[in-house]
Amino acid sequence: MKNKGLITFHSILGLFAGIFILALSLSGAVLVFHDDLDAFQKPEEFPTFDYQKTLTIDSCYKVVQKRFPYAAISSCNISKNDKEAFMFSIYDTTYQKGEKVLQLFLHPQTGAVLKSRGGSDDISENFMAWLASFHSSFHAGKTGEWLLGFFSIVFVLSIITGIILYRKNIIAVLLFKKTVWRKNNLHQLIGTWALLFNVMIGITGFWMQRYVFKKEFYQSNNWVSTVKASPKPLFNFDSAYKAVQKRYPDFTAYVIYFPQSAKGKTAIYGSNKTNAYIHSKKFADVIALDSSGAVAKTRFINEISSADRYDIINSQLHMARYGGTGIKIIYALFGLSSALLSITGFLMWRRKRRTKKVNDE
Repeated sequence: MKNKGLITFHSILGLFAGIFILALSLSGAVLVFHDDLDAFQKPEEFPTFDYQKTLTIDSCYKVVQKRFPYAAISSCNISKNDKEAFMFSIYDTTYQKGEKVLQLFLHPQTGAVLKSRGGSDDISENFMAWLASFHSSFHAGKTGEWLLGFFSIVFVLSIITGIILYRKNIIAVLLFKKTVWRKNNLHQLIGTWALLFNVMIGITGFWMQRYVFKKEFYQSNNWVSTVKASPKPLFNFDSAYKAVQKRYPDFTAYVIYFPQSAKGKTAIYGSNKTNAYIHSKKFADVIALDSSGAVAKTRFINEISSADRYDIINSQLHMARYGGTGIKIIYALFGLSSALLSITGFLMWRRKRRTKKVNDE
């Protein structure tokens, strides 16, 4: 009788969250290849000139400011070479009333705008950003974020109840015993082989969304977005960055966040070569520059609390942002297991309903 109740509870969990788990697992399997797939929607190959050097960040900033004089220039992804365009993120009233980000791709040698596109709302030109937003909030704002947190709990509970229900067969499945390898056991087979992966995804997913269960999440926000033109460069960034590189030779910058006022700080995000492979290569370390371009503060991975370090590792584990292509393929394949569990679970439920209906007749 206890098993029957647990089976019912397990089925309810699966049916209730099935469509959401299906959507999250499919989108997650694609998102592990975010950078690779996003490259297809970035500017195609553009002509480069051997006689012309790569532009400085300062020069590109001035180009953007000249073309969009009233824009708030948010950030710039640093170009590695003259084959990669600079990407600036700005907020300008000419695009979505300044409420949404506009991405500009600049030629690294001429400064010409090669392409512009929106952010997570631009599904046709920035599909991966749109998919990432769907995966993190279903494009439903705070409601979507709360649903994601709620269904992460449901997902973990469904795994726990599944373990309890099929615990006697776990070893048999792993040992490939013929007694359990049947078509009707497909749900159990998939669940067992992907068990550790799904436990990891469920727990790390919940941990990333735990903020939705805190009272601060429900507090009203009367903040109104207003676009203010970014100030003119407060200092020569490239000179300041060379000084940073000299002082921190192991640090590689990935993105720069520009100040929005004369007293604001410039934040350089990147990573030190000495960081462990599990730490982010893009956002693990931060160097803040004051209005004169001098280093005001650092926030390196070895300087933050163990709790903050765990948060970085947790998100890295969840999003497969460590390792290489092999890790991504493994994540994608195992990520699809959650989708298959939703489908096979539904088919099992429907089959039992039909059997019960026939028996009742």
